[in-house]
Amino acid sequence: MELEMAADELKSVLNRLRRAQGQIAGVIKMIEEGRDCEDVVTQLAAASRALDRAGFAIIATGLQHCMSEGGQPAEDRDEMRARLEKLFLSLA
Repeated sequence: MELEMAADELKSVLNRLRRAQGQIAGVIKMIEEGRDCEDVVTQLAAASRALDRAGFAIIATGLQHCMSEGGQPAEDRDEMRARLEKLFLSLA
């Protein structure tokens, strides 16, 4: 399955990933500085949510693409559905 996203969708996903990247860098710095455990975990949870949202946005785009290709043979649709289900479960 190729990743085909509109420019605005791609920008949104990239922004989420950059935010997570910054949050992860912040977590590393916090640990190196010996910061409070609760603060570290809170920041780590925020990074995890940002990654999850980016992943779900990518999968949703795949679903939208899959559904718009109604002319595919049934076995192709079934295979695509199974692959998308596997991707969703990998984020769960």
